[in-house]
Amino acid sequence: MGSGQVTDWQGRNVIVAGLGVSGVPAAKVLHGLGAQVTVVNDGDDERARAQAAELTALGVTVRLGDGDTLPEGTDLIVTAPGWRPDKPLFTAAERAGVPVWGDVELAWRLRGPDAAPWLAVTGTNGKTTTVRMLAAILEAAGLRTAAVGNIGVSLLDAVLGDEKYDVLAVELSSYQLHWAPSLRAHSAVVLNLAPDHLDWHGSMEAYAADKGRVYEGNRVACVYNVADKATEDLVRAADVEEGCRAVGFTLGAPAPSQLGVVDGILVDRAFVENRQRAAQELAEVSDIDPPVPHNVANALAAAALARAFGVPAKAVRDGLRAFTPDAHRIAHVADVDGVAYIDDSKATNTHAAEASLAAYESVVWIAGGLAKGAVFDELVAGAAARLRGAVLIGADRALIREALARHAPEVPVVDLDRTDTGAMLQAAQEAKRLARPGDTVLLAPACASMDMFTNYNKRGDAFAEAVRELGAGA
Repeated sequence: MGSGQVTDWQGRNVIVAGLGVSGVPAAKVLHGLGAQVTVVNDGDDERARAQAAELTALGVTVRLGDGDTLPEGTDLIVTAPGWRPDKPLFTAAERAGVPVWGDVELAWRLRGPDAAPWLAVTGTNGKTTTVRMLAAILEAAGLRTAAVGNIGVSLLDAVLGDEKYDVLAVELSSYQLHWAPSLRAHSAVVLNLAPDHLDWHGSMEAYAADKGRVYEGNRVACVYNVADKATEDLVRAADVEEGCRAVGFTLGAPAPSQLGVVDGILVDRAFVENRQRAAQELAEVSDIDPPVPHNVANALAAAALARAFGVPAKAVRDGLRAFTPDAHRIAHVADVDGVAYIDDSKATNTHAAEASLAAYESVVWIAGGLAKGAVFDELVAGAAARLRGAVLIGADRALIREALARHAPEVPVVDLDRTDTGAMLQAAQEAKRLARPGDTVLLAPACASMDMFTNYNKRGDAFAEAVRELGAGA
């Protein structure tokens, strides 16, 4: 199967690897197009059996408990994004010359001739916020759009549904990009790069290369982060269409072909007629919620992609004003006794926690959970001057405690050796004891949540509930 659109699926033998969020709709779509679909899945639990029963009733073959064997006569594999490239199934496919696509690649290949262009967003942190900001800006310009990919509408639904879009704001993970070789966005951004998912990609170089795929074939703008040279390096390495430009965003004053900030104003020196001498005001920093540095960077990246699509300046301002952040992303929970309590439970890695800590002057930090192989020395050394105290929770809290001992030995640390439902309330109580009026108690765990909570949302909810109890007893 070449790089173009596939029009005839009749009788093609397609393996869908993995049930999950993307596998079930992919199997249904391919079956509806006439393909002979077999779903293979590693697990054989109750949920998988229920999904299998639903697909079997439609005429799809499902093979549970064996995701490694390549069936004879396979023409194509469509994989769930989380399946690692080194799985035996993919090794066998490579030997047999069978192509492997992800759900994003499938959606890209199934687009109609008048399909909406894609504005694509990737990066280690900030993807969802940036995509939702971008969609708000595009809507403010009167365009029919949706936030799709890892969030909102599924890409397959967006491509195949009855709704006709002018443009799509697409969030893409490194996993999805790895399995999307023919994707060609109108314009794209890599927000930042920090070590993450290295167990899946094998190395930082491989991880960065997969992120960089988002720039391949861009038509108008490759947007990069001036403060993160690795993102600019990816732009330089990309094979783009003639006339596509590199456009930077910065929290400082912008140079020509950049967007940036001057005296509290977001300004554009990229999409103006005389960018050597002219700048276009887009919005005020105060239009962004919350106006902390990394969120301002997200807004600039969203604005750059929108401007690349021809959106007027007024729509940038109106869209940013209309945007409200998702829960557990630097969410102000309450003030108790002159101390602000901030829920950034979504800060599940060190890069995100670093950005969160940098937003506040004096912090009592609640951190810990599953480290996923992370080290914390650089994070702690950079934040040491801001730390009033630290309260540590979760399975890998010792790693953070040791980094604090090395780089911030004067900071008082409370180490909570409990994982029951009352642990977060005790953490909040200990943080309240350490805090002084004017401080910020910040839940920015720098770790995943699954040792104590179902997900980061539940962890953030537990923190918010604990803060409410503190307030009630204040």
